[in-house]
Amino acid sequence: MPPRSNKDRPLAALIVPDLLELLEEHPESIGPQTEEMHPADLADVAEALPEEQVRAFLTALPRERASEVLEYLDEELRTQVLEEFTAQEAAEIVAEMTPDERADALDELDEETADEILQELEPAEKAETERLLQYDPYTAGGLMTTEFVAVEETLTVEESLRAVRAMAKAGRREAMYTIYTVDANGRLRGVLSLRELLAAPEGSRISEHAWSEVVSVSPDTPQEEVSQVTSNYDLVALPVVDANRRLLGVVTVDDVIDVIQEEQTEDAQKFGGMEALEEPYMQISLWQNVRKRGGWLAVLAVSEMLTASVMARYEDDLGRVILLAQFIPLIMSSGGNSGSQATSLIIRAMALGEVSLGDWWRVVQRELPAGLILGIMLGTLAALRISAWAVLGLYDYGPHHTLLAFTVGLTLVAIVTIGSLTGSMLPFLLKRVGFDPASASAPFVATLVDVSAISIYFSVAYLLLRGTLL
Repeated sequence: MPPRSNKDRPLAALIVPDLLELLEEHPESIGPQTEEMHPADLADVAEALPEEQVRAFLTALPRERASEVLEYLDEELRTQVLEEFTAQEAAEIVAEMTPDERADALDELDEETADEILQELEPAEKAETERLLQYDPYTAGGLMTTEFVAVEETLTVEESLRAVRAMAKAGRREAMYTIYTVDANGRLRGVLSLRELLAAPEGSRISEHAWSEVVSVSPDTPQEEVSQVTSNYDLVALPVVDANRRLLGVVTVDDVIDVIQEEQTEDAQKFGGMEALEEPYMQISLWQNVRKRGGWLAVLAVSEMLTASVMARYEDDLGRVILLAQFIPLIMSSGGNSGSQATSLIIRAMALGEVSLGDWWRVVQRELPAGLILGIMLGTLAALRISAWAVLGLYDYGPHHTLLAFTVGLTLVAIVTIGSLTGSMLPFLLKRVGFDPASASAPFVATLVDVSAISIYFSVAYLLLRGTLL
């Protein structure tokens, strides 16, 4: 579950003082006192308590209630609390959790502690958890729960309703509102909603009302693709099947929302010119903070040194026409900004599945005219500004101010166009060689464009101003 800040939990702040008093004097009354509260609110309360009191708080709750709170608890705190319990106490609580959340909670623990807790689980729960732990946590198999509703396709509507009621009474089912039909071997055959089942005429077979075209994924499907499929088809649950289309589990929409938030956070951090954080910002150590940011800063600093080297090459020209130096920030920032814009658009389009590797040429065909038009727009503004200042006497650009204005304007046309193309193509290049396109951060693109901006600027200046200012 995503972490929540103290500002988002006013209820927790209000009841924590009373709760601490109850924990000391009447811990047995905590369960009845909090039975109307949502588990997410109780998790907020637990996170607001002193760390040494969290175990006592969970112990005071009914076991099933404590397991629900544990599912919403901050990952680091949950790990700490489970490690404080004995293996038997921890097993009693995690046994009540949904299978996917139970697997996630144990996966966060060190291997020895997780094994001790697993040994205390009932054989069926242990086998189910071990099976889920085998999957990569960032795949459909790692996200799925095995608590779903499936009935044989040969059953009648009445028989199906009785089967669904029995499953509901037997325990929690996360995907209770989606009914899957399977054959005798457990292969996925169809899907329908609980509403459609309730509305089906009596005496008919459930297979007559189920949709046979079922969207599904394999256990090794990356979580990014899982979120895209769920979004594209507006699903509340996505079935996970093996190579023989046997139904293994379902990924529910609440887990997909967590994946989307996680992916967006990771991309935003990478786009800011740093490595993605594995933990919330307030929980990372000073060394992690420095390490995640220092690498990219060093790369960018070395890259910017190339800009200084290029400028050194044109040192004599700068010495002769100091006016050229005034427009270097404008040239560099315009190119970097246009590149960053293009990169942002393409990375987001890739994340949404709107653009694939094969679309690179179509992107070139769109970005080339767009960059050219934007460059002409900025170049015209810059040229008009230089000419206007010269004519109005606001600054003395000398007798060749028209040539200077044309030089700056033409450079902006070129560098904005190149910046747009560079920024749009870099994500394709990174994805092609196996890197995350989000690594094409705005600072990185800006740095790349800066080097070419200086070269283009002085090359254009040399061609147009030779014999006059140069």
